[in-house]
Amino acid sequence: MALQQRLDLRQTQALVMTPQLQQAIKLLQLSNLELSEFVEREIEQNPLLERDDGERWRDAPPDGVDRPEPEAPVPEGRTRDTVELAASDRIAPAADAPLDTDYENVWTNSSQADIREAGDGGEAFGSWSARGGSFEDDEGSLEQTLTGRITLRDHLEQQIVMDMPDPLDRLVARALTDQLDEAGYLTADLAAVAEQLGCPAVRVEAVLARLQKLDPPGIFARSLKECLALQLRELDRLDPCMQALLDNLPLLAGRNIPALLKACQVDAEDLADMVAEIKALNPKPALAFDHAPVQTVVPDILMRPAPGGGWIVELNTDTLPKVLVNQRYYARVSGAARNRTEKEYISERFQQASWLVKSLHQRANTILKVATEIVRQQDAFFLHGLQFLKPLILRDIADAIGMHESTVSRVTTNKFIATPRGVFELKYFFTSAIAGADGQAAHSAEAVRYRIKSLIDAEKPDDVLSDDKLVEILRAEGIDIARRTVAKYREGMKIPSSVQRRREKVLGL
Repeated sequence: MALQQRLDLRQTQALVMTPQLQQAIKLLQLSNLELSEFVEREIEQNPLLERDDGERWRDAPPDGVDRPEPEAPVPEGRTRDTVELAASDRIAPAADAPLDTDYENVWTNSSQADIREAGDGGEAFGSWSARGGSFEDDEGSLEQTLTGRITLRDHLEQQIVMDMPDPLDRLVARALTDQLDEAGYLTADLAAVAEQLGCPAVRVEAVLARLQKLDPPGIFARSLKECLALQLRELDRLDPCMQALLDNLPLLAGRNIPALLKACQVDAEDLADMVAEIKALNPKPALAFDHAPVQTVVPDILMRPAPGGGWIVELNTDTLPKVLVNQRYYARVSGAARNRTEKEYISERFQQASWLVKSLHQRANTILKVATEIVRQQDAFFLHGLQFLKPLILRDIADAIGMHESTVSRVTTNKFIATPRGVFELKYFFTSAIAGADGQAAHSAEAVRYRIKSLIDAEKPDDVLSDDKLVEILRAEGIDIARRTVAKYREGMKIPSSVQRRREKVLGL
């Protein structure tokens, strides 16, 4: 068969992932912090992008003050920024929203009005100081009132200097301090420390014994048993019975009460008192000096009750990056381009900037649309509590709003909503279903866990519920669940078995 060349014309359909589409998908799954970092990088790389940090000056500037000119009307074809695109006149009216969505932003913030009134001549932002030529209060800036919090090393160093006059002992003490972990335990081998410092191991042990008497109690321990013993010795409660309890901590962790009674040679009442003293101790004494800042979750969506019933769902504008495409600068540099390379570069940057603004607008609308549908379907949860949480999957939301499941999955990743019942990740509302008994409606797995915990918390010492009894109660309430599923949920919530709970309740643990 002879080989030959020929030309064919074919018409096919294929999905092409353009760079713009890839960027839109990437922006959809970013959290608000990741999105802010991404936008900052784009602003650094694209000279046509700029961040809108505040409102334009609308009033005539006073004499001697140079302020930006009022924004000119947007010409035809101009690419608007994300704030303009999310304005109420460009989004569907509230009447078309599935759940009273607050597209019109009818809520009025009194603090914003106060700020505007202060801008007309008030003193909300401090007064001009002739001393330093800056806006400062008479009492000084906020930075001057801040104080640093003492660290564990500084706290121990102060005690070492006072307690150990010998320079060699101080050297050994500082070397042992460097070997503390974040909980305050000594992780180094004393023989290795002695060899490294070139001093006798007996001296290192003597210094360690003195260090273990410092504050906080339990510091420089080498095990949990030693940490608890140091604290009990400080309280003068390390008697032989308590020492026997410390020697059998695995039995205490396993709640083996009969073995503990035999090992400690005490009755049940004394054992309950000893266990209560153990619980009052601090197993990680160094954590009191852990001053790492707590990272609070900033919600992407805000939700509140509507005056006439229902819910108002709106985006948190503080998490939306306000990006502008500088049209004036684009017109200036495009007209001054000297060759084709410069024109192509400017045109490419303008297209990237315009597409970024549109992608941000699309991302905001998609998040709002998905969150609104989740609130609508989980309305009973927000009204009555966790026991009314409905089973929900991604397909339910995707079919309701006409999107793909993968899009809903990206939207609900690392996105949080502030509700009257707390701040939740959007993924929280998607739970598996447990079939209802006798053809009843299915129940959410999270609601079933909550019901199991509620039943166990309400049980009496003389009527501890076994897993079989829990199954009977749940089936009587219309929840068809197996015993192994109840045991799995109970163990997942770190709840001991009925035998262990009965022992604890009898001893009052």
